Amino acid sequence: MTDHAAAGGRSLHHVAEGAPEGLGRVVLVHGFTQTQAAWEPVAAGLRARWRLVRVDLPGHGGSAGVRTGFAEAAGLLGTCGGRAAYVGYSLGGRLCLRLALDRPELVRALVLLGASPGIADPAARAERRAADEALAAGVERDGVAAFLDRWLAGPLFATLPPSRAGLPDRLANTPEGMASALRLLGVGAQAPLWDRLADLRCPTLLVAGALDAKFAALAAEMAAAIGPAARLALVPGAGHAVHLERPAAVAALLDGFLTEHLASSPDRQPPDSPSPGRHPT
Repeated sequence: MTDHAAAGGRSLHHVAEGAPEGLGRVVLVHGFTQTQAAWEPVAAGLRARWRLVRVDLPGHGGSAGVRTGFAEAAGLLGTCGGRAAYVGYSLGGRLCLRLALDRPELVRALVLLGASPGIADPAARAERRAADEALAAGVERDGVAAFLDRWLAGPLFATLPPSRAGLPDRLANTPEGMASALRLLGVGAQAPLWDRLADLRCPTLLVAGALDAKFAALAAEMAAAIGPAARLALVPGAGHAVHLERPAAVAALLDGFLTEHLASSPDRQPPDSPSPGRHPT
């Protein structure tokens, strides 16, 4: 089913699917330049047991026209997903983390893939904000296709095979949406969350590709800052886009973690109710 979840006059497009009476609800949140479709290879290994909600973030996919700041975007995500386990990659992970800190009653469990709590140093954050502005101007000037050629050619995606990059779905995004996401949701625009990590109480799994040295180190640092609620998992043979490079391994990792922390304490919710604009998929 597809739908829009509204809050404050804005809404996020999402797709709800999977077991209607499964072990729990799991919200899957994509990274920058992706859409909810990026989760399909992982969702294929989860939907038989879990109720999945795949969300298009502001500026992306069916939410391309949504313009909102970082904290507000996290709030919209919570309105869309409700009480659930939240799984976020990169930009999606940063938003899931903010939601877990702002609205802990909504987040039963948290999984962050290749994500960070932001940039603590103000000067470095300002430098990144300027770099994101340059990228935003570039996508507005050159279009999405040229921007993606440069984006996916970067060292962060050196281990991502082109056949698994999901290029057709990325190309469906708009220059305006990509530019707004860079300016409003980029790590340069985000208030850092390092000093709030110890407040996390939900079970938290920090995932990185073993070949992604930067984010593997970040995940270990975050786990130490969070404390006993956190667990670290490195996926062998994968780089930054771990959910695209090793989807079966990620699905198995998620299923085990979710079973451990959700199946032992079911949280029954009413089934998704019909609403205008929702159609079977």
